[in-house]
Amino acid sequence: MTATTNDTMTIGSRLAQLSRAGENMRAIEELYHDDIVSVEAAEYPGMEREMRGREAITGKNAWWLDNHEVHKREIEGPFAHGDDRFALYITYEVTPKAGPGAGQRASFNEVGVYTVTDGKVAREEYFYAPQGGDA
Repeated sequence: MTATTNDTMTIGSRLAQLSRAGENMRAIEELYHDDIVSVEAAEYPGMEREMRGREAITGKNAWWLDNHEVHKREIEGPFAHGDDRFALYITYEVTPKAGPGAGQRASFNEVGVYTVTDGKVAREEYFYAPQGGDA
């Protein structure tokens, strides 16, 4: 089934709503395709850059939630791109609980680009400003 812009924006709006509320796991269960592909902008220690399947994405999100104290999350969008894609602009303020930045509050921005297939998010790709950069 081919997505329409209206269907895609409905899914994008729901993802933004759940993300704003910190309901990542509910968003995955409700909106993500079983064969979801998630691609980060870089590879991080202990985590592959590209992950496949709802179980892997659930695990990645559980790790994120377990290892960061989230002070602020702002989600803008969705922004449409054709009939089957949308983007969200995301701002986080977090304190990592472990690793090199443990205990140091930090802010970062990312853009998530999502592709919808068969009424579910089938692909997500994240874009970040370089660490230490002015962007």
